[in-house]
Amino acid sequence: MTLTSNTPDIARAADVLVHDYMSIQPHENVIITADTDTDPSVIQSIFTSVETLGARAVVITTRKLPFQGSLADPFIPNIISELTMNCDVWIDLTFPYFAGSTFHDNTMKLGKARYLLGGDMGRGGLVRLFGKVDLDKYFEVHQGFDRIIAESEGKECHITNNQGTNVRFRIGKPGYTKPRKASKPGMYLVPGACTIFPQEETVTGKIVVDSVFHEYYTHLPEPLILNVEGKIKNLEGGGSERKVMDRALRRAGGGTYGYVIHFTYGIHPAARQTEPSFVEAMRVQGANSVGLGLPWWNPGGGENHPDAILSTQSIMIDGNKFVEEGIIVSPEELTIMAQHLEPLFFS
Repeated sequence: MTLTSNTPDIARAADVLVHDYMSIQPHENVIITADTDTDPSVIQSIFTSVETLGARAVVITTRKLPFQGSLADPFIPNIISELTMNCDVWIDLTFPYFAGSTFHDNTMKLGKARYLLGGDMGRGGLVRLFGKVDLDKYFEVHQGFDRIIAESEGKECHITNNQGTNVRFRIGKPGYTKPRKASKPGMYLVPGACTIFPQEETVTGKIVVDSVFHEYYTHLPEPLILNVEGKIKNLEGGGSERKVMDRALRRAGGGTYGYVIHFTYGIHPAARQTEPSFVEAMRVQGANSVGLGLPWWNPGGGENHPDAILSTQSIMIDGNKFVEEGIIVSPEELTIMAQHLEPLFFS
């Protein structure tokens, strides 16, 4: 028997992404952007789901970009912007991704397109991130987490892990919400991670990470240590990847290392680190994708920043345990909801 790439698992996951999460309707125009490293089965399954629904899809494949954000501008074919500005939905499967580039910003300013930053999801990643989760239950937990962080603005947050991470900061203003469905024009992310924005100047301590997305995503030959006192002061360890992170930080920070601009909490019940995928790895239970560089409201900031992932974090807010070794432990109501958030299995 010959097996095709569009198996029931991946077809189901693509349908959740297309029909449910992105709320694509018949007769809408959908653009799928991919690069030369994008998993072909992910492209095909999403394309098939869009067309079967009665919408119209086109796939654009470019060479892999060397950088993300506006740093990618010189490498992006001009013809793409003419297409994205006339679409209803844009599913971006490139990595580094188009988000933050000038043409992406111009497309978003038109207020028409719903953009999904799909990034480097592989076949297994698509199945797990969209096909193995009850999104209604997931967003109950996600929104509960976000409420606690919003109510904790100005309070001290303390993040640790068993590799030596020990960092403190004051919680800043919430940056954006992540709705259950992409029902309005705007930018959407793959479900699976909650964001904590710090007051950048208050971040102090040591951050120890296992993997990084600087110019590409990679696991590290040895842990990388970021020493922070308001700004990132220096790097230790990381093996051969420390040099790449150094130049990525200087590129993103305008010649200096810049700040820690966000922390996250991975909350997806099915995400794994079994594939070399940044988008999936940062959503693993208890993971923390630490954004580095300049905030988007500063010139040259935003989506140019590198990220570094630490694992199995614990979080305290004003001395009270919130997350312990990757698991939500308070308040009780949110703890119970999180305990019931498990991977889906189909017979």
